[in-house]
Amino acid sequence: MGPVPNPPGGNPNDDLDAYLGLTRAEAEDRAHGRGWTTVRSLPPGAVVTMEYVVGRLNFTVGEDRVQRCWLG
Repeated sequence: MGPVPNPPGGNPNDDLDAYLGLTRAEAEDRAHGRGWTTVRSLPPGAVVTMEYVVGRLNFTVGEDRVQRCWLG
């Protein structure tokens, strides 16, 4: 059986603006430590699917710094 794509319990209560300016590694470590089950780091301008996945945190990372952070 594969993993459940939308785990029960919802998203962790977290301040997404606090990730802005962190390095990719710092942001990913913080997100996992705060309970995010999936963390996706993307380069600026990346083409991605926009399906909403509970428990996933997305970052746009340019020059090793988080420029944008959003849920799902």
